[in-house]
Amino acid sequence: MKKVITLTLCIFCINMAFAQKKAIKITNPNFKKIITIKENKRIKVKTKDGLNFSGRFKIEENSIIIKNKRIYLSEIYQIKRNPLLISILTDGILIYGGVLTAGFGVIIGAFVNTSGFLLIIPAAALIYAGINSPNFSKAYKTEKNWQLEIITIKN
Repeated sequence: MKKVITLTLCIFCINMAFAQKKAIKITNPNFKKIITIKENKRIKVKTKDGLNFSGRFKIEENSIIIKNKRIYLSEIYQIKRNPLLISILTDGILIYGGVLTAGFGVIIGAFVNTSGFLLIIPAAALIYAGINSPNFSKAYKTEKNWQLEIITIKN
């Protein structure tokens, strides 16, 4: 019976040790606001050099890794969340709307009035906006007193 209890306690202790996750803590002392983004979530990062990175991130020491590129916290100019569902919906709606608008423009231009071909211009703009993937999440810029820190949180 002692062996079973000891084994159970050891399993719980091991589970508690590995149940901790790392996260990025974004704070602003002026507003007293704290935002955490857990590891392996989708984010968009802009560095001070002007490079853009997006995807799931991993935390190692004082840096994050996105698509095998190491980015130190001191190099980050702007960080924002990039939820997959919202990206799919906005991209899909914009591209689909652009294709429909272009299709109607061609049909109207060919059969009704030649000025219908002008609908191709806003259709191209919609498709371009869908490809560039707009992100409506709030961006946290380090130049506006947002401070980045790596923390460990419990699940």
